[in-house]
Amino acid sequence: MRRLLNYMHETGALAILGGMEAPLHTFQSLKEMFTKVYEHEQFVTRKINELVRLADTEPDYATLEFLQWYVAEQHQEEFLFKSILDKIELIGTEGQGLFFIDQEIGKLASAKSPTHPKRCGAH
Repeated sequence: MRRLLNYMHETGALAILGGMEAPLHTFQSLKEMFTKVYEHEQFVTRKINELVRLADTEPDYATLEFLQWYVAEQHQEEFLFKSILDKIELIGTEGQGLFFIDQEIGKLASAKSPTHPKRCGAH
């Protein structure tokens, strides 16, 4: 979010932030939670694509270039959560399955977090 607000400030745009609903915090299952996260990432991708389409239509090439980082980032995010859902589907969460899912998610998180701007507050 900070990256976007900084860009808007640099270009002289006015950022108006509206209210937001609190995210869901209770789920029936681990699979449901990751399904909701994946659906949210797909929603974010659609919104970014709308911005890209608008920047391309204007044409606003500086903003189009700026948005390419978000396009690539969202591709990674969707791939990550789809991968987690695929692993849940394959391994399951019953018995030792939950342990193995936890191990897999831990590997994904540790592989991604040191250089991942979203986790460091730059997004």
